[in-house]
Amino acid sequence: MHIVADQEKLLARVRRIAGQVQAVERQLMGDAGCSETLQLVASVRGAVGSLMEELIEQHMREHVARPGLTDMERQAAAEEMLALIRRYGK
Repeated sequence: MHIVADQEKLLARVRRIAGQVQAVERQLMGDAGCSETLQLVASVRGAVGSLMEELIEQHMREHVARPGLTDMERQAAAEEMLALIRRYGK
């Protein structure tokens, strides 16, 4: 996947997600309430979903919508993305 253009931005997002996951771990190891922990997990899920959306957008722009690609290249990239979306949706 072509992500070089926004690599630092994406890495910053991943690091924030890692921090959120560590916070969930601390909640589970401590005496945190269920509601607080569930809210934190929902935040992680939202952050991962946003990251996935960004990566999908970049893939579509670079490998499907970019001018100059052959129909075969577009079709292969679209099929690859559909498979990933199906996997992510499970």
